[in-house]
Amino acid sequence: MDSKGIEAFLCTSGVTMGYLAGFHEEGGERLLTYAIRRDGSSRMICPALSRSQAERCGFEDIRSWKDGEEPLKLVQQLAEDWGLAGKEVAVDDEMRAAILLDLQSALSSTRFCAGQSTLSGLMRTKDAAEISLLKRAGAAADDSLAPVLKKIRPGITEWQVHEWLSEEMRSRDTMPNFCIVATGSHSAEPHHGTSQTQLSKGDVLVMDYGCSVDGYMSDITRTVVIGEPSEEQSKVYDVVFRAHMAARKAIRPGVAAEDIDRAARQVIDDEGYGEFFVHRTGHGLGMRIHEEPYICAGNKHRLEVGNVFSIEPGIYLPGRFGVRIENIVAVTEDGHESMNAEPSPHLTVVPA
Repeated sequence: MDSKGIEAFLCTSGVTMGYLAGFHEEGGERLLTYAIRRDGSSRMICPALSRSQAERCGFEDIRSWKDGEEPLKLVQQLAEDWGLAGKEVAVDDEMRAAILLDLQSALSSTRFCAGQSTLSGLMRTKDAAEISLLKRAGAAADDSLAPVLKKIRPGITEWQVHEWLSEEMRSRDTMPNFCIVATGSHSAEPHHGTSQTQLSKGDVLVMDYGCSVDGYMSDITRTVVIGEPSEEQSKVYDVVFRAHMAARKAIRPGVAAEDIDRAARQVIDDEGYGEFFVHRTGHGLGMRIHEEPYICAGNKHRLEVGNVFSIEPGIYLPGRFGVRIENIVAVTEDGHESMNAEPSPHLTVVPA
């Protein structure tokens, strides 16, 4: 904040407050903000219904308000106490537009700016404790797959697979966060909305899912086929697997994020499938499912020890099928380590 001339940071995201102060609650439509001043002092402004949680979390300066009262008066008092007139104030990316507009109106001489870049330098570099939590979340996602594969057969639905994966993650003392299950032509939709579509013999099945441990996420994608694969299905899987491994081979401290993307994309381009790789190679992961560093063209961020991100190249043939392989990796002094078990080098066959 000091280097960027930011006088105060107003946090409203449970992720931001959780990372900085261990307070994960959000106010929704009610104004709840953890305000941090450049000199290190702070203040919590929250609805009265959240005051006891804030006290339990250890905040010393808490200003609460009741429904029917005007919370902006507490923000105006903060601005007066901290001398925010004419100063730069950062907000996190998740602040509601309605709340930001109210703040801009109440503090008309204050300049508001996006604060995520101020936080990203901290959040994108994980320490040993954070890596440990990410490994636990990754292991839970890994271990949830095998029991589900044993149940898969033609006639069950995408939604049933979704529920089984969620149950398995929950049984491992984790919190399921998301689950995409896409069969047949749906597997060519990278962000398919899981449906009641039934699985059929010969379908490629993509499963992209994750869970969290103490707020830290996992994110894994595995692709299988129901019954014996076609020659093209096997070939596409092989290309994606080689692209995945090429990207991981390129990981080391000092390498630009865009170079990791280029390594994966080159393999797919060389095989003639370049137009069907429609997204970045990866995204950072921690308490947010998507955060810096983004592994994409144009990102010149030099990888640092402790950076954690996905490697997830894919090929998507519209109306036919798609393949994606995803592991989460952490940059180490001599390369990287994976938060997940290694993917199969060959397309896994689920008996039909």
